[in-house]
Amino acid sequence: MDSPRQSKNLNRDPKRSQNQSSTPPQKDAYARLLSQHCSSKFSLYLEQYAKDTTFQREGNGPSTLLKAQSDRQNIPQRKRDQVPNDFSDSSDFSPSSIKSKGEESSLSLYMEKLSTRSAQQDCERKQGVPDRQRWGQRRDTATSHDGDVESGEELGSLKHNDSKKPQKQQKKIKDSNRDVTSKETDSFVACPQSPKKASTGEQEQEKMKKSKKKTNTRQPEEDKSREGAVHSGFDTQMARPKSPHGKDKKLQQPRVSSANSPADKSRNKGGRGSKKHVFESYMTVEEVSHGLKRGELIQGQIRINPKKYHEAFVPSPDDTRDIFLDGIVSRNRALNADVVVVQILPREQWKVVRSDTDCDGASESDSQKENMAQKRAERKPRPAVKVEDRCSDQDELIRKVQNTTLTDTVEPLEDSSTARPTGEILQKTAKVVYIVEKKHSRAVTGFLKFLPDKPFAMFSPVDHRVPRINVFLADCPEDFISRPGDYTNTLFICRITNWAADSNFAEGQLAKTLGQAGEIEPETEGILIEYEVDFSEFSNEVLDCLPKNLPWTIPPEEMTKRRDLRKECIFTIDPATARDLDDALSCKQLADGNFEVGVHIADVSYFVGEDNALDSIASRRATSVYMVQKVIPMLPRLLCEELCSLNPLTDRLTFSVIWEITPEGKILSEWFGRSVIRSCVKLSYDHAQSMIEAPEKMFSAEELPPADPQHPIDEIHQAVLNLHSIAKNLRAQRFSGGALRLDQLKLSFTLDKETMMPQGCYVYQYRDSNKLVEEFMLLANIATAHHIHSRFPQLALLRRHPPPKTKMVDELQELCDQLGIDIDLSSAGALHKSLNTTLGDDEYTTARKEVLTHMCSRPMQMALYFCTGVLKEENQFKHYALNVPLYTHFTSPIRRYADIVVHRLLASSLKCGPKLGLSTEEVQKQSSHCNDRKTLSKRVQELSSELFFGVFVKDCGPLDSEAMVMGVLDQSFDVLVLRYGVQKRIYCKSIAGLSTFHHHKVGKKSELTLVWIPEDPEKAPVEQVISIFTLVEVQLKADGAPMKYSAVLKMPEDNES
Repeated sequence: MDSPRQSKNLNRDPKRSQNQSSTPPQKDAYARLLSQHCSSKFSLYLEQYAKDTTFQREGNGPSTLLKAQSDRQNIPQRKRDQVPNDFSDSSDFSPSSIKSKGEESSLSLYMEKLSTRSAQQDCERKQGVPDRQRWGQRRDTATSHDGDVESGEELGSLKHNDSKKPQKQQKKIKDSNRDVTSKETDSFVACPQSPKKASTGEQEQEKMKKSKKKTNTRQPEEDKSREGAVHSGFDTQMARPKSPHGKDKKLQQPRVSSANSPADKSRNKGGRGSKKHVFESYMTVEEVSHGLKRGELIQGQIRINPKKYHEAFVPSPDDTRDIFLDGIVSRNRALNADVVVVQILPREQWKVVRSDTDCDGASESDSQKENMAQKRAERKPRPAVKVEDRCSDQDELIRKVQNTTLTDTVEPLEDSSTARPTGEILQKTAKVVYIVEKKHSRAVTGFLKFLPDKPFAMFSPVDHRVPRINVFLADCPEDFISRPGDYTNTLFICRITNWAADSNFAEGQLAKTLGQAGEIEPETEGILIEYEVDFSEFSNEVLDCLPKNLPWTIPPEEMTKRRDLRKECIFTIDPATARDLDDALSCKQLADGNFEVGVHIADVSYFVGEDNALDSIASRRATSVYMVQKVIPMLPRLLCEELCSLNPLTDRLTFSVIWEITPEGKILSEWFGRSVIRSCVKLSYDHAQSMIEAPEKMFSAEELPPADPQHPIDEIHQAVLNLHSIAKNLRAQRFSGGALRLDQLKLSFTLDKETMMPQGCYVYQYRDSNKLVEEFMLLANIATAHHIHSRFPQLALLRRHPPPKTKMVDELQELCDQLGIDIDLSSAGALHKSLNTTLGDDEYTTARKEVLTHMCSRPMQMALYFCTGVLKEENQFKHYALNVPLYTHFTSPIRRYADIVVHRLLASSLKCGPKLGLSTEEVQKQSSHCNDRKTLSKRVQELSSELFFGVFVKDCGPLDSEAMVMGVLDQSFDVLVLRYGVQKRIYCKSIAGLSTFHHHKVGKKSELTLVWIPEDPEKAPVEQVISIFTLVEVQLKADGAPMKYSAVLKMPEDNES
C-alpha cells in the first residue's frame, strides 16, 4: 500500500498547474528536498534530474516542466490516473526506471508537486503552524462500509499523537508497505490527510482566477469557536491562522472542493466575508436525470456515522459494499437520511479498508493506514448552476429516480471492489452532486452560545452530524445578550433556513425554547420535533370528519352488509396498558375435529374515507409513535381508543379472515369479509400466559377482567389453549420451512403514575402468549397479501424484505469460523437453526445468542413497503426473514396507514367497499412515505427508551451487572449489559486502575489484553483478555452531561483472570 505521506506529495496543488503559465526555477525546491530525503539513491536521481532540467533550459527547446504545465489539460485521463501508481514510492525513482516508463511530462508534474509541497511546509513553519493544524486531524476510520459500529477515540488521542509526530512520520515513510494487521494499539499513527485536486469546469476555473486577485479577508471569529466536542475536518478549518496581509495567498487559493480531506479544507475556510466556495454547486435537474439514465450517477439515501460524522455512506446499487463519502465537503450540505445523487470518484481515490464485518474486530490504528489517493480527473465542463428552487422539477425527478431504482438494473460504474493480496479491499468513494429530497427535518435540539462582537449567536446541535448554525441575535431571547450564562443549560429547537455554498456554517432560526436539558418532557419534545413527529392537536377540520352523534352506534343499514359474529367467542390479547385494540381472535372446534379460527381486525377504513382531511392527516403521520410514557396517535383518540378499538362488550365493525384449519395447522378453507363482532373479554398477555401455563386450572372471575356472561371463563380458557396448540404447529412449520426470527432484547419501564418518572426497568419477556398472537397475525397478513395481489397485480401494497448483503455475510461467516462458532449463513432458515443449536446449554446461552444475533443483524436490510406495479420481477417481492413469497400489513390499521390502504384494496376486491381511485404511482409514493415514517418512529422509540434509562441510572445508580463482549476494536470494546439489555462501549484509556493494554489480531479475530495494577503492590499485575463472548463485570454510572451514562469496567478477581 502506498505511503500516505508520499501520496500527500502527489498533486499537492492542482490549482497552480491549471492556472499558472510559467514556473519559477526549481533549484531551491530541490535543495530542500535533498535535505529532507536521506536516500542516496533518491539524492543521486534528483541531482541528475536537476542537471537535465538545466540543460533543457539552456537549450532552445521548452522546459519539460513548462511544457508539462501547458500540456496539462491534454494528458489523457487514463494516463493521468496512472501517475500515482507509477511514482508512488521514492524507491521507484531512478533514471532507468523513469526512462522505461516514458512519462516525462507526468514526472515533471510530480516533481513540481514535491517542490510546491516543500515550499508550503516552509511557509507554514515560518508562521508557526503546529503539526496537527498543518496535517489535519487524526482520522479514525475503523468504521467499515456501513458505519454501524464506530470507533470513538476521536478526542482522547489527539494530544497523544502530537507528542509522537516526528517519529511516526518517519516510520510512515520507511514502513508504508508493512503489514500492520496485528499491531498493538499503544502506538498510534496520525495519518496526514490526503489533499485532493479540485474538480472544476471552465466557468469555475474562471471564477478561481478572479478570486486570486482579491485580498483574503480575516477569518471570522466564529470559525475559531468550535469546542472540543467537535472532531471533524471543521477543526482544522478553524484552527489554522490566516495571514492578515494575504502573504499566504498562494496557499489559501479558493477552490471549488470535491470530497476534500480536512487538510484541503483548512485552506478553504469559507468565511462569509471571503465568499469562497466551500462546497460545489449542485448539478442541474437535467444533468442529474441524464447522469442517472446513463449510469454515471447513483441515487441513494445518505447515512452519516453518528459517532464519526465526517464519515457517511450511500448504498451501492449492485448490493456490494456501501459507497463511502469522506468528509463534510463531499456530503455537500446533505444531512442524514436525505436522498442524494452522488458521483463516484476516480479509482485512485477509493478507500482502502480491511475486509471486516462492520468493524467487529477491525483495528482502529490499522484503518488509519488507508490511502486515499489524490483526485486528478476533472469532471466534464458544465454550467456552474446552483439549484435552489426546484419544487415541480424535484417531484418529477423523484418519480424518475424511483422508477429507475426499482425497475432498472444499471450497469456498475466500476468493477466490484476486490480484495488485495494484503487482505485489504477498495471501497468506492463519492461526492454528493444533488439533493433529490431533504428527508432530514432540518430541525435540531441544541444549545446557544454567545459570541462577543458578532451579530449572531452560535447554535451547537446535540447531534454532531448537523453543522453548527449561526442564529441572528434578534432571533434569540431578549435578555440573551445581557445574560447569556442564564441559557447555558437551556435546550432549544433550531431550524436550518439556509446553508450557503461559501460557508462552513448553516443559518437558522430558533423555533422553540424547550426547557432545561436533562428533564424528560423538554428532551422528549425535542426528540419529537427533531424527527418531525406531528404531536399537535387534530384540527377542527379533521374532527369534523368523525361521527357527530355520540355515543355512536352501528347504523342498521351497515349491519345488513356484514357477517354478524357478535355471538361468537371472540376476545383480544394485548399488553396490559394498551388502549388501541385493533385485533381480536376466535377459535371454535367443529364436529369433525377441525377448528374455525378467525382473525378480526378493526375496520378503520369505514371511518377514514378517501381524500378527506382525516385521511390526509393519517397518511402524513403514517404511524402512531410509541414512547415510554405516551403515544402520539396516527388518528384522533375518539377513533383510536373508542370507535375503532375492539373494546369488550361493545359492538364493533371489523374485517375478518376466517379459516377452517386442522389441529396440525393445515388450512382447508379461507374466507374474507366485513363483519361485526362483540369482544367478550380483554385479556392481557399475562392473562393468556397464565391460561397456557395452567391448562387444567379453573380460573375464577376475580382472576380475569370482566367477561361476557354468555361465554363462560372455561370456554375462553379452552379457546386460548386450542389457539396455542395450533400456533405451535404453525410456528414449527414456518421455521422448518426456512423462516428466521432475530430476537433482540427490549427494555421496559415501570413508571410512577403521578410523575411518570421511571421507578424500575426490566428486559421484556417474549413468551408463548406473544407467540400465539404473532402467529395468527402473520397468517392473516400472508393470506391478505396473496388475495390482494391476485386481484390487483399492479396496485397491491405489499411488504418485502431483501436478503442480506452478500459481502457482509461472507465476512461474518469468516469471523464466526475463526471464533469457532458453527453457524450457517447460507439462508434464513439455516441461520435460524444455527442460532438455536450452536451456543451451548448453560446460564449464559441466552446472552451468547443475543450477542450473535446482534452480529447477524448487521448485514440484514430493512423490510420495505412497495407497490407491486413498480417492481418488474416477482422474485423481488419475497420476504427474506419470513421466507414467504408475498407479505403485507393488514392487522394494525389503527396505528399504521399502510394497513388502511390494504383494507381499501381488500374491500374493493370483495366488492364490499368503494371503487379504488388509486394509481400505481400514488400507492408507491405512499409506500415510500410509510417506510420513512416507520424508520423515524422506531428511532424515536429507541431515543425515548435511552432517555428514560439515563434518568433511571441517574436516580437509582450506580447499577452493577454482568456484561458480555459483543465486539472488539483496538482501543475499545462493546458490551451487552445483561441485566438491562443495553449496549455500551468501553474505552480502554478511560478505565481506572489499568496499567496498559495491548491489541492482538489474527485474521478477523480481535483481542485486547488489559493489564490491571494490582491492589497489593507485591502481587503481579492482573491480566484480562477481552474477546467476543467474554464475560465482564460493569457498573453503569451517570455522566456529567444530562441523560448520559457510561459503563465502567470492574477489575476482575484474581481467580477470574
